[in-house]
Amino acid sequence: MKKDLTGLRQDYAAATFDESLAHPDPFIQFGHWFDQALDSQVPEPNAMALSTVDSLGKPRSRVVLLKGLDEGGFVFFTNYQSQKGRELDANPFASLVFLWLELQRQVRVEGRVKKISVAESNAYFSSRPRESQLGALASAQSKVIPNRQYLEDRFLFLEKEYEGKEIYRPESWGGYRLIPEQIEFWQGRQSRLHDRLLYQKSDQNWVIKRLAP
Repeated sequence: MKKDLTGLRQDYAAATFDESLAHPDPFIQFGHWFDQALDSQVPEPNAMALSTVDSLGKPRSRVVLLKGLDEGGFVFFTNYQSQKGRELDANPFASLVFLWLELQRQVRVEGRVKKISVAESNAYFSSRPRESQLGALASAQSKVIPNRQYLEDRFLFLEKEYEGKEIYRPESWGGYRLIPEQIEFWQGRQSRLHDRLLYQKSDQNWVIKRLAP
């Protein structure tokens, strides 16, 4: 089915973003924008597109949730044996994209990915709702399954198996931290003359560059 989308556009005029407004530390700048997304009640402000590369060099993207941010990087959790987990084992570089459309903003992050510590993964897993803990056990993420009923039956079996018992984190599930090498902040502007400020790591410092839109 062919659709003509050439006339589908929106002009952006919500805000500006220039060097005088940019904090020298991109983590603090990200924190400012993230807090504004929270205050604006943007749906799922911690949703981010995670892109990895497979063994043939083909990119793959999916949306995951940011679950931690510190001076070390951006933290998310998944099954280590999932497609993205296997790809990160083979090629530990990835990118993230946050889109806060209501604020006409986008943030792109690129860098190296490392597994977080066992203690960190255990602490987060124990904080999850019990249903989510059971879901992590029930799902062999990215593997082919016969049907939906298979998954639901597996969940019910584990629910009975662990009734009255503590659920511990499976070794195949845990967190990653993306350690950024560069972070780009994009603010939509009128006439498609958007503001793009790129933070690049240079030794232990961050250098800010303006990019043409």
